[in-house]
Amino acid sequence: MMRKSVFIWIPVLISACHPAVFSGGMEQVLSDTLRDASCAYMTRDTSGALVVSWVEQDEGVETGTFYYAVSADEGKSFSAAKKVATATGIQPHAENLPKILFRPNGEVIVMFGTESNDPRNKYAGKVLYTRSPDGGQHWLPAVPLVTDTAGYDQRYFDMALLPSGEAVAIWLDNRKHHQQEGSTLYIAATGREPGFGQERQIAQTVCQCCRTALYVDAQGALHAAFRDIINDTIRDMVHMVSTDGGQTFSPPVRISPDNWAIRGCPHTGPTMVKNAEGLHFAWFTMGGGQGVFYCQSPDNGITYTKKESISALPTAKHPQLTTLRNGGLALVWDEAADTSGNRIGMQHKAGNGETVAKGFITPPEVFASFPVLEPVGEGSVLVAYKKRVKEREMVCVQRVAL
Repeated sequence: MMRKSVFIWIPVLISACHPAVFSGGMEQVLSDTLRDASCAYMTRDTSGALVVSWVEQDEGVETGTFYYAVSADEGKSFSAAKKVATATGIQPHAENLPKILFRPNGEVIVMFGTESNDPRNKYAGKVLYTRSPDGGQHWLPAVPLVTDTAGYDQRYFDMALLPSGEAVAIWLDNRKHHQQEGSTLYIAATGREPGFGQERQIAQTVCQCCRTALYVDAQGALHAAFRDIINDTIRDMVHMVSTDGGQTFSPPVRISPDNWAIRGCPHTGPTMVKNAEGLHFAWFTMGGGQGVFYCQSPDNGITYTKKESISALPTAKHPQLTTLRNGGLALVWDEAADTSGNRIGMQHKAGNGETVAKGFITPPEVFASFPVLEPVGEGSVLVAYKKRVKEREMVCVQRVAL
């Protein structure tokens, strides 16, 4: 029987310009408190029920196993954790985030990253996925996303559901036909044959260690965002879009001319959503300022507004965006509050991007990081995150009223 703990507290909210009006609810611990847990992710199943997933590790073991729980009441309560026994050996990494996807035909896909153990690159990773043809009752053995023996390093993937009901994935890959720095961005989709197929390159010179973002809008367009390497030294965020189901993409365009020149990997990728006002982006940079920034594109990626700083602290990283049911936006991130704590920040925006309120949903003395979120009910969001208590890490959720 999985042991659970529940903590109740009222968050302190601080905002100089926009009064914070968030109302924090009960913090629930979803993971087993006898194991370390991380890599919180959130989605919905085919019935619309909320699904939170994570990775748990046994004591002294560096890799973990995939778990998920389902909520039929918009995050107020959750089922017992469900273990996906064929999704194991996972390298817990919140940028290379394991994900679960529910297809309309009843198939469920879990995708995750493992060690590659390839002599050509000791740091290489491998992306695997396991499928359940019956809604999660039974799981098939995990298989590699890439079977080409020339492909020994795949990671920083994302998955989405196409309007056709097929699943699509993008990822960073070592295979390239040039000598420039960076990885290649690949795409593959499900089809007539089981699993993913018809892989192909869609971008090159991509920063090797930041998560990618894949988003399907209400019109069926497929958007990809990632950190590109421009002129060998600049690592800025770019966006590209496909209006034919991923067959072709527009050229990558910078969402902001940050001109961040760095010979290294920031390990913090972009996030994007779309509403009636256009596309909205958030990301981390140290070019033209440091921390998390926000911008929007009213014309589907042709032009972009000037970036807006989200947090007063340069330690802000790992942003995630969602659209609310009324067309507004909610944005979360994490930031180091002092030498010992790490807190989760939140910003509520109107549909046009104007800030309505901002504050924090965890106290500064607690170490909380890597938040994800999903709209629930009317005017609320559920936020999931990793929280450290003494030497133990756990996955928590908190329902927050905006």
